[in-house]
Amino acid sequence: MDVVIDISALVAVIVGEPERDRIVELTAGNTLVGPGSIPWEVGNAFSSMLKQDRLTFKEAHKGLTIFESIPVRYAKPDFAHALKLAHQTNMYAYDAYFLDCAIRHKAPLLTLDRKLKTAAKNLNVATWEV
Repeated sequence: MDVVIDISALVAVIVGEPERDRIVELTAGNTLVGPGSIPWEVGNAFSSMLKQDRLTFKEAHKGLTIFESIPVRYAKPDFAHALKLAHQTNMYAYDAYFLDCAIRHKAPLLTLDRKLKTAAKNLNVATWEV
């Protein structure tokens, strides 16, 4: 089964957040799917954590290595649809790419982002609870 996974869930797994084990359990045996922007967003998340002194450069580098070992199938967003979703939900396009991906692939969305989860539910996109 395809599961759309967002940056919040991926980073939680990579840095060992409390939700890590549940996310790994939920996704085991499934195909992780997401927009092609994921690698850039992961890099941005790590740079943000570095700026906030939430992790060291060595930890961020290790996190990138872990990220590269996670099999994710990247899907090209339908940019017009994503822009419509961004406008409809008052979210950034980067978040709307995940919604677009879940809708077009008829796949549940796995996110820890409350605003994204709420938008998904308002659009009748299935979400997985962690």
